[in-house]
Amino acid sequence: MLAILTITTPIFLLIGSGYAARRTRLIDHEQMKGVGIFVMYLALPALVIRALTQQPLEEILQFNYLLAYGLGSALVFAFGLFVSLKIQREPLQTGAMQALGMAASNSGFIGYPVAAMVIGSPAAIMMALNMVVETLLIIPTALILAEMATHRSASLGKTLRTTLLNLSKNPVLIGLLMGLFLALTQAPLPSPALKAIDMLAEAAGPAALFVIGGALCGLELKGLAGRVGQIVAGKLVLHPLIILGAFLLVPGIDPVFIAGAVLFAAAPMISIYPLFGQRYGVGDISAAALLLATVVSFFTLSVVIGLLDTSLLVS
Repeated sequence: MLAILTITTPIFLLIGSGYAARRTRLIDHEQMKGVGIFVMYLALPALVIRALTQQPLEEILQFNYLLAYGLGSALVFAFGLFVSLKIQREPLQTGAMQALGMAASNSGFIGYPVAAMVIGSPAAIMMALNMVVETLLIIPTALILAEMATHRSASLGKTLRTTLLNLSKNPVLIGLLMGLFLALTQAPLPSPALKAIDMLAEAAGPAALFVIGGALCGLELKGLAGRVGQIVAGKLVLHPLIILGAFLLVPGIDPVFIAGAVLFAAAPMISIYPLFGQRYGVGDISAAALLLATVVSFFTLSVVIGLLDTSLLVS
């Protein structure tokens, strides 16, 4: 238990420091937003580039991993959408947002720092692979469905073009493509550039956790416990369980990568989830879900780490 707390406590202390900085007005909203921009546009892309260029490409592009993580996440997304549309009779945009909250992990801001402390350097590779699934499958599917419901007069082709255009501006996806290009061409980078990338990559985890804490300040549950609890349970319990099942079905995956995938899936939903929810009329529910999931994940991540083989823990 002490080993588990040694891993999880620093992570949530960093989240708490971000929350305290905003609560005490040591940092205002705009300043915290600036830190978030630094993480999203510089630190996380640098982390992805470093992960893709430090090892042979054939060791990084693990298609069986992508298959298992994509299959598991897609199943959770489909389940969340089915429950919302067929059982709760919610509109399509609400169902799409509920499914997104269950199936898209905060791989960069919480999943990576946790996995890095548990399994070490492979966490950066898994973050890049997970973000491929999240940015090219789960998030676009949710946005396309929500846009189709919101603008029923718009054609599917137009909706797809708009979504793909927005995704092409995603800095993490750009970092992923740059890293793949450098890995494929084996183009050498100057030593100062490598050092700068390394420094930015090292800052990604702590700064991301600090931003998450700041983002939680001011969020309220506002009596939405039922619907919020459903999303949180889907994200923190169902997603890692389905991911585990999917990885056990796909052969040839390193046990360390299976453990890492479960850890990433056990992280709360993406930090911009409330922004998507607000756009499609469920901002209060999505913000409350993010708040509750982040708080509850302190306990659920501790349980997941405790259930993993202790031989995977790094000193």
